[in-house]
Amino acid sequence: MSEQHQHSDSSHSTNTLGNIPISVLDLAPITAGSTAGEAFKNSLDMAQHAEKWGYNRYWVAEHHNMPGIASSATSVVIGYLAAGTSTIRVGSGGIMLPNHAPLVIAEQFGTLESMYPGRIDLGLGRAPGSDRRTTLALRRQLDSGEDFPELLQELTSFFDASATSYHAPIRAVPGEGLNIPIWLLGSSDFSAQLAGQKGLPFAFAGHFSPDYTQRALAVYRHHFEPSAILDKPYAMVGVNAIAADTDEEAEWLGTTMQQQFLNIIRGKTGQVQPPTDMSSKWTPYEKDAVEQQLRSTIKGGPEKVKEQLTQYIADTGADELIVTGMLYDHQARLRSYEIISEVAQIRNTVNS
Repeated sequence: MSEQHQHSDSSHSTNTLGNIPISVLDLAPITAGSTAGEAFKNSLDMAQHAEKWGYNRYWVAEHHNMPGIASSATSVVIGYLAAGTSTIRVGSGGIMLPNHAPLVIAEQFGTLESMYPGRIDLGLGRAPGSDRRTTLALRRQLDSGEDFPELLQELTSFFDASATSYHAPIRAVPGEGLNIPIWLLGSSDFSAQLAGQKGLPFAFAGHFSPDYTQRALAVYRHHFEPSAILDKPYAMVGVNAIAADTDEEAEWLGTTMQQQFLNIIRGKTGQVQPPTDMSSKWTPYEKDAVEQQLRSTIKGGPEKVKEQLTQYIADTGADELIVTGMLYDHQARLRSYEIISEVAQIRNTVNS
């Protein structure tokens, strides 16, 4: 994993805003009253702007049975976004590997890498990305994901041209012999430790698991063993961020994400809702729970966002940030990422 980790030789303790890459995590949100088709058009527009503004990668995430998220067929979406851009890396944040036969993922990402060489990332997670009944429909059985290390080994061996005897006579075509960067994603310790032991880059879901961010990063760095892929740990941290021209506007836009997390607490799903006055929407208990879940969110006008991004990098020692923000209005979402690119001074960087 060569040039895409050009920053991996820097000490995590010295990273600052302006000298680390920033990337985008997109769920292809379906807003109230719109369609998946519109969501994909918006995601492509967002990816094209992100490329122009200097973002490093554009990742989409696998979720299922969720009316507000269109990125269930993640590999297909990646192909669509890669076709409409030219330099930005495009990948999965992530593919939920236990939902798929490793050979299928090897072939899909081998196809993508063959079509868009040097631009495809394969981020892998072990969660189902949905509820139990949907997991059963996907996997045909319920399991805990404990076989994830074996699935990972099987997948990586399909890419290794020297390891065909592992599956002989089965070969991933396309896929075999291709250098597709593999990342492990996690929201707890399990993947952090495994990524460290395998010498792989690690992406932590700080945007929905803020309680475990520091612990998981510490576990990853503690267990890291140098590999042919990385000589030092490389951690990318996910964070919710909403930037607007004023603090007040950012607070208002942020009520969309508050509604989304409120639905999660209530066990509900639905399309992405417009901003609203939250005072009558939740109980005091629910408000506390949502605010706890979103407490690491970066939100405000340009100066406030710059200050919070700087502090977040200092707190986590992240080698890269991947920013997500569930906003209802597409133009407001574009403006949010534009402001972040400006305050982070990434606009003139070369995509690695």
